[in-house]
Amino acid sequence: MTLSKDNRINVVNIGLMFISCIAAFIMPFEVFLFAYAVMGPLHYLTEISWLHDRQYFTKGKYDHIVLWVIGGIILLESLAYKNGWNWPFGSEFGNKIIFVALAGSLLMIFVKNVLIKVFGLLFVLLLSNVIFTPDKRDGFAFFIGALLPTLVHVYVFTGLFILFGALKSRSMSGLLSVGVFIVCPILLYQLFQDKTFVAITQYGQDSYKAGGDGFFNTNLSFLQEMFGVKFPQMKDAAGNLLYYEGTDRPAVDYSNAANVVFHSQAGILLMRFIAFAYTYHYLNWFSKTEVIRWHKVPKSRFIVVIVLWVVSLVLYGLNYSLGLRWLYFLSFCHVLLEFPLNMVSITGIGKELGAIAKTGFKPVMARAGVKA
Repeated sequence: MTLSKDNRINVVNIGLMFISCIAAFIMPFEVFLFAYAVMGPLHYLTEISWLHDRQYFTKGKYDHIVLWVIGGIILLESLAYKNGWNWPFGSEFGNKIIFVALAGSLLMIFVKNVLIKVFGLLFVLLLSNVIFTPDKRDGFAFFIGALLPTLVHVYVFTGLFILFGALKSRSMSGLLSVGVFIVCPILLYQLFQDKTFVAITQYGQDSYKAGGDGFFNTNLSFLQEMFGVKFPQMKDAAGNLLYYEGTDRPAVDYSNAANVVFHSQAGILLMRFIAFAYTYHYLNWFSKTEVIRWHKVPKSRFIVVIVLWVVSLVLYGLNYSLGLRWLYFLSFCHVLLEFPLNMVSITGIGKELGAIAKTGFKPVMARAGVKA
């Protein structure tokens, strides 16, 4: 029996999920580093191009400029902290403007009136000043600043996008793919917990740290916040606690951090999920080229995309840190620019569930009164 295009794509994606899952079991660190360096840049470039041709799914023609500007501010903040520049805003400012981008995306997809959107964005900015305060470290701040641009983007929003497509097309194979997508991380966490198939290489460790530009500190933060990993507090020769300069927070001894991130059970289990989420996130995008049609762009733009991708590959090959710095702005902006589409998917899921509650899980053609 010949599969329909929809079912064929879903079957392929289920296969890609299992491939990503197996790869994440075997070499989680290196698989992630490879996927991020090779598929990541092409994904950013092609998705931004695709979003541009669809007006970023916003009501206003120039709404996306706000998201580009926020991406630029985040880049400046990153450069300021890395190079010791005098940054006029607090350390919580990045969380504030990411929150503005996320909440503002709702305005962008629902509101057409420019004045209402401007006042709405100002209100969200004022609200962010109440939510995020200096030196306040809570779960929501961690979610906005650390999880949202990373794991929520590549796993949660990808899952919601798949679910929206399955509900919209009333596809059972699509719902099956959602189920497999949920099960894979559970398998990665539950199976072979004490087994390391291929230990991370020295190159992998160096690339993951990338001279301070890499993902090492992000993993460290995840392990502390999500897995409850504790590190000893630093003390002076007399046994008194030491504190971070200008704060009342005890300083932490991270001398064993590399061993925890790269070799502990918690570190490896976390990395399995990260490797799976990112690898499949990229594969999902490219597997749906026939549906999304991101390649249908002017030839000149396609050539620019390919040239920039090749340059990115060369830079990553020469020095992983160099590749990360080169693509930092683009990678973060593609997360922000996708927020309106994420909001469309979430609201679309609600609409489709409401329709299913009324009419049942009927195929789209049948619901439209057309014989299949």
